[in-house]
Amino acid sequence: MAESYNGYCVKCREKRDFEGEVHETNGRRMAKGKCPVCGTTVTRILGKADA
Repeated sequence: MAESYNGYCVKCREKRDFEGEVHETNGRRMAKGKCPVCGTTVTRILGKADA
């Protein structure tokens, strides 16, 4: 289920809202999706409070 997150797009050099899914790697949760402007993969590390 895709949710809306806010993350930093490295290519656009701006914070953007993106639709993404939660992935877990090495015990860390992150939201991963595509930038709506340029299509680059955007990630955001999620804290324990977002659980």
